Amino acid sequence: MTTDERVRYSDKELEEFRALIQDKLDQAIRDYELLKEAYMNDSSNGTDDTSPTFKAFEEGSETMSKEQNAQLASRQEKFIRDLKNALIRIENKTYGICRVTGKLINPERLKLVPHATLSIEAKNLQR
Repeated sequence: MTTDERVRYSDKELEEFRALIQDKLDQAIRDYELLKEAYMNDSSNGTDDTSPTFKAFEEGSETMSKEQNAQLASRQEKFIRDLKNALIRIENKTYGICRVTGKLINPERLKLVPHATLSIEAKNLQR
């Protein structure tokens, strides 16, 4: 039976995807904590004795960096949520089924984008 003919992935395949997703989730959480720490960090980094012009530039740069870290942290939060939702779909045995076409998403796509809910075919229809 080919991927196109099957209704869902086998329990064994789902377990393989679960392991992959759990690894990515663990790493994503570690990355998120680092981003959050960088965003929350407001130490002066020893710039107290620098010239006023340089200090103003550095503060502007620090603010921009904090904003970038906040954006990255927000994106990482969404990624974590998407991975957790993928684990729920595995539990429900609906993981890997395109929500538009109802067909199985290519396993190679799921290995690259384990939280995908759309097949390439459905993604292309959105353009």
